[in-house]
Amino acid sequence: MQIKESPKVYDAIVVGSGAGGGMACNVLANAGLKVALVEAGPYFDPADPVTKTQLKWPWESPRRGASSTRDFGDFDMSWGDWEIDGEPYTTTADTEFKWWRARMLGGRTNHWGRISLRFGPTDFKHKDVDGLGENWPIGYDEVKPYYDRLDKMVGVFGSKEGRYNDPDGYFLPPPKPRLHELYYIKGARKLGIPVIPSRLSMLTKRINEDRGVCFYCGQCNRSCSVYADFSAGSVLVFPAQKNGQVDLFTNAHVRSVTTDAEGKAKGVSYINKEDRKEYELRGKVVVLAASACGSARILLNSKSAQHPNGLGNSSNVVGKYLHDSTGSSRAGFIPALMDRKMYNEDGVGGMHVYTPWWGDNSKLPFKRGYHIEVWGGMGMPSYGFAWNPSDFNKYVGGVVGGYGDKLRADVKRFFGSVIGFGGRGECIAREDNYCELDPNVVDEWGIPVLRFNYTFSDQERYQARHMQQTFEELIDAMDGIVLGDTPTREQNYGLNKPGEIIHEVGTTRMGDNPKTSVTNKWQALHDAPNVYVADAGPFVSQADKNCTWTIMALSMRASEHIVDELKKMNI
Repeated sequence: MQIKESPKVYDAIVVGSGAGGGMACNVLANAGLKVALVEAGPYFDPADPVTKTQLKWPWESPRRGASSTRDFGDFDMSWGDWEIDGEPYTTTADTEFKWWRARMLGGRTNHWGRISLRFGPTDFKHKDVDGLGENWPIGYDEVKPYYDRLDKMVGVFGSKEGRYNDPDGYFLPPPKPRLHELYYIKGARKLGIPVIPSRLSMLTKRINEDRGVCFYCGQCNRSCSVYADFSAGSVLVFPAQKNGQVDLFTNAHVRSVTTDAEGKAKGVSYINKEDRKEYELRGKVVVLAASACGSARILLNSKSAQHPNGLGNSSNVVGKYLHDSTGSSRAGFIPALMDRKMYNEDGVGGMHVYTPWWGDNSKLPFKRGYHIEVWGGMGMPSYGFAWNPSDFNKYVGGVVGGYGDKLRADVKRFFGSVIGFGGRGECIAREDNYCELDPNVVDEWGIPVLRFNYTFSDQERYQARHMQQTFEELIDAMDGIVLGDTPTREQNYGLNKPGEIIHEVGTTRMGDNPKTSVTNKWQALHDAPNVYVADAGPFVSQADKNCTWTIMALSMRASEHIVDELKKMNI
């Protein structure tokens, strides 16, 4: 195949336009660098009336928002899924890893929960506490200035709580708790479990002229047409394009990083999905931000005489130490919340309150914590019910069953009476959890695909068991009735499958020792110093927090390092 090479040489080529790539594009372009932003999916603008799903009524979809082809429904703003036509991945015999891939400008940031939590001081040095895993080569104090600037740049609501390992930031006013959240607060306090306002990147106050303010439609997963929530396209990429420094390449599926005779990167090779031809971009620096597993795949496929094991993989660590957040869920029927008056209770598209980790792991059979996410209330009904509402009659002395007017009355009577919980915890990073190239399978463009090998340990299982016990205690404290049976050890205590939480990290871990890590503390490859990884791949550990805020803070830090190194002519 003939590869068409661009004559232009960019200061930086950024692969991926999500949290990490969008931030890199913004920082580098605003520093005056000429940037090529390469995205595997099409262009997307949340305000485009052609593709906008925000504020559409359920009946505007033939299945009331359900989908026969997309896991999160017709209205959810993610062009991607667990399975993508022509882009398979494989697993080893005992693995159930699920890999979500977004294919659109802004990536996963168009439909994520926007939970924007800082990692704390302990999270960067957890080995010092419990002896498991490894410490990061950097600490909270080194990342804090970037968290601070990120809070002000993007906007996050919350409250100052003074919790050591849940650091405070610069917060916008948080929305008030809704009724189901007030019941949760009351039940949690009975058990001595803390509840604080959530920290979500949605604007409750105006911060600039380019973005609107949240009007509480509760549909952030559809991406916001007034740019009140954080999506990388609308908040980072669009402003970066204003100064003319960014060339955007969409529907561009990157095959590999190309290297010169010295083994340094000289650009990237990509397939144009529209004409199915291969092209090569040239640049002084390459920034990979294609997701932890996506960037690992690109590096493993970037083989050359100087890098026979894949670019950055002289340590044989690329793809290893893969881990996702743990997740386990439960729900309860709360009789006090039935027979409610119907009113608009939408709020933001997510929880108004949450529980940060409160336990003492030294007294528990697992060493890392989790936080609790809360859902419920009377948001706009859409497709499906998790339970048949008529069945709830058995708990309150009513008649179970029926249809027509009886069923409609039951739906109204019990609507908003279920509260659910999702635990999201820290998994221990292990070398034997990894992704690698499958030697026998390629995608539709002939590029070798990833094969996943992943198992849980008792650290994750016991954490999930604790989640389930806590959820049941919380429901009992609200005088509720637990729905469903308690998951058993054979069911991993209800653990979500690996990858299902979509927080995968660690495949290109950072470290000071090139023999045991892939990047240095600035996220540059040990083997090729003009290649940086700006997604969650360099994470040494996950923490009991969502990873997006740390991805962006570290991408900002790495991108400013690139600018400095270019000025010094070190790369």
